[in-house]
Amino acid sequence: MLCSACEFKFKPNEEADAVPLTVQRYDRLQSRYLTTGDFSALQQMNTDYPIETRTLIEKMLQLGTITDANISNRFLMFYQDSTLQSLIADAEAMYANMDDINEQLKKSFGRLHDWLPELQQPYFYAQIGALDQSIVVGEHSVGISLDKYLGPEYPLYKKFYTAQQRATMQREYIVPDCLTFYLLSIYPMKDFDTRPQLDRDLHMGKIMWTVNKALGKDILDTKYVKTIQAYVKRNPKITVKELLEDEDYSPIERCIRTNQQDKD
Repeated sequence: MLCSACEFKFKPNEEADAVPLTVQRYDRLQSRYLTTGDFSALQQMNTDYPIETRTLIEKMLQLGTITDANISNRFLMFYQDSTLQSLIADAEAMYANMDDINEQLKKSFGRLHDWLPELQQPYFYAQIGALDQSIVVGEHSVGISLDKYLGPEYPLYKKFYTAQQRATMQREYIVPDCLTFYLLSIYPMKDFDTRPQLDRDLHMGKIMWTVNKALGKDILDTKYVKTIQAYVKRNPKITVKELLEDEDYSPIERCIRTNQQDKD
């Protein structure tokens, strides 16, 4: 799985106006409040980023409701752990500049829009999630937890994650993860819980194949991505939109059997 080292949750549906495709630096306000206790930073978080703050406190950290009388102090105290303070400092240092990520997002969504004109551009923001979910997806928003992308050799990661998990916990996977989970929210598999495992794997393969195509490089490499690549090669007229919207996996399964027979 792409995000074996992380979970993803969907925020309640909310509307988002079209905004420039640039990651909003919510994390900087968060860092200021959590490292210095600057109350003006907290006020700005609540004023400028109310949904992001509610999602972080209530859904991710589960510290209580945003209306609790002492929630701001509980939020501040939670991050006073020395490990979390180090995470904040390291994430802010590593991601002082995110121009490369902004550029990748612009190019990738430009390609996606060519294939899927109705796809709405989401709003992106960065946060420090205390090693919770890497990506948080709302109806039209994508939150990036920078503390989950500090590199496979980051000392703290070695205590909690396998080498396979750590391999994707680095900068180059931020944009692929954003695209993957946003597309999954737009193209969910119907009756997911009752579908055969192969169908689930092929659905993820279609999403990942599309992400690779949008990125212009094959960063996501699983056998199911390769299966979709083989299927598209055999069916060159199929569009990205048709591929993502098709709920019938039997043609792809036939392709798998045909490829196996060719090898035999």
